[in-house]
Amino acid sequence: MTDTLISLLSILIGIIGANSTGLFFKKYSFGLIGNTIAGVFGSVFFIKSIGRLGFSPQAIMETGSMNTNLFVINSLVSFSGGLLAVILLSKLATKFNRSDRIN
Repeated sequence: MTDTLISLLSILIGIIGANSTGLFFKKYSFGLIGNTIAGVFGSVFFIKSIGRLGFSPQAIMETGSMNTNLFVINSLVSFSGGLLAVILLSKLATKFNRSDRIN
């Protein structure tokens, strides 16, 4: 496996996390396309920011073979990134769509 393939798998796992959040928690759902977009951005943001702790795709492939433990951590962070992106975007959308704002 290459670094690029691990990055793409991480994004796919983030998409799965976002869409499963929308499936199980209907009040946070933005539909299939909205959840997919949130999953991509949430996964990439989390992996880029938290992945510097040592489980980035480059660190996973550093020895030339895949480090399974780091890949599992990377996958969990990607999944949670997609999950949290949908929840945070839903909270943000409800905050902007409040009808009791003062003009």
